[in-house]
Amino acid sequence: MTEKTKGNNNRYMFGLGTIGRDMLYTVVSMYLIFFLTDILDLPDSTMWWMTGAMTILRVFDAVNDPIMGFLVDNTHSRFGKFKPWIVIGGILGGILTVLLFFDFGLNGAGYVTIFVVIYLLWDLTYGANDIAYWSMLPSLTLDQKEREKTGSFARICANIGLFTTVVAILPITNALGGGKRAWQITVIAIVLITWAFLMFTVFGVKENKNINVKQESTSLKEMFHILFQNDQLLFTAISMALFMIGYSTTTAFGVYFFKYAYKNEGMYSVFAAILGVSQLLALSVFPLFSKKYSRKTLYALATILVVVGYVIFFLSPMNMLFIGVAGILLFIGEAFIQLLMLMFLTDTVEYGQFKFGRRNESITFSVQPFINKIGGAIANGIVGVTLILSGINAAVTPEEVTNNGLLIMKLAMLILPLIFIVIGYIIYYKKFKIDKQMYDNIISELAARGDINREQE
Repeated sequence: MTEKTKGNNNRYMFGLGTIGRDMLYTVVSMYLIFFLTDILDLPDSTMWWMTGAMTILRVFDAVNDPIMGFLVDNTHSRFGKFKPWIVIGGILGGILTVLLFFDFGLNGAGYVTIFVVIYLLWDLTYGANDIAYWSMLPSLTLDQKEREKTGSFARICANIGLFTTVVAILPITNALGGGKRAWQITVIAIVLITWAFLMFTVFGVKENKNINVKQESTSLKEMFHILFQNDQLLFTAISMALFMIGYSTTTAFGVYFFKYAYKNEGMYSVFAAILGVSQLLALSVFPLFSKKYSRKTLYALATILVVVGYVIFFLSPMNMLFIGVAGILLFIGEAFIQLLMLMFLTDTVEYGQFKFGRRNESITFSVQPFINKIGGAIANGIVGVTLILSGINAAVTPEEVTNNGLLIMKLAMLILPLIFIVIGYIIYYKKFKIDKQMYDNIISELAARGDINREQE
């Protein structure tokens, strides 16, 4: 198999593996709180505890992600260091996902207790799968453009999984009766799809062994050194965290916006389908734009689209034309930013190796689920508190929510995320310095030092 054929095969097998993973993550990150409030119909007294517990648990578990990255980097098996954790995390995470949407017939403290245990275990297992999956990317190629192609295809597949779930889950659960059993059946189907697509990555991806030079295991002390002394990783992490808080907050409010503000829950699936197609097209054309413009320029343009989209969305009347245009601008910009963040993070692997003499893909990529969980935790906290303070959680019908309550929701859904995302861009603009020239110099220096074996293209 030629290097080009191998690269193309890896690109597709790697990307396909995340379709189901993102379906599973989406149903938990975006719809678990909806399941608790609108399907299980938990009272405000319990939801205060659930909101606090979910926020604290995700923050606590996020701190464990670098430890998981440490374990992956120090794994030595006949199947490599990534695939065993992809399999273990995928299987256990799927089973725990089903349990999250299971009604144990408990109330109050009893339900909160068992939920906390399952949710913590789910976070740990999904984190293991996620770190191992994405940290495989730098081991496939050193070429920045090939990484962009592989990364963009993977993000396309991730968004197919995300938007398939967003578009289909409410119509499917409603068709199945809309109750607890309908949700349980749907979640089981998503878990089976997740396992099926993971097989593409597990059996189809071949790591480029030519990249890695054998090194000793990383100690815990060295792990913390890598995380805190790699300045480019640190600034990337801060920018990613601010973006994810904003992005996760906005998307988590989607179904509530259409149910209580737009007053047509069914339009949410239509809206999501439009945005999904827009985001997929944006990711598809990203490699073309990256040939003409630098990453810094693309990030600036994407941020402008996001700002314009948020402003139009906030000022829009309840008219699908205005809301649709705003959503398209917003999600095209966010699609570009998501992919750019992945590329920034990938390049910090070689930057860290250049500074510290160690290549630690999984410790570096443990930052991504750490950020996703912190962002999701803060977003869940914002959503949970907003639903209570706005009166949405206590409302039986959309008409019971006041205009003041809807304004509170729109401020939390649109203006607060906008502030987070803009601050994230400013930090990147002022602090991130790995451009193409610097990256090429790093690769040349690493090759000269014998720290890597350059690919034979």
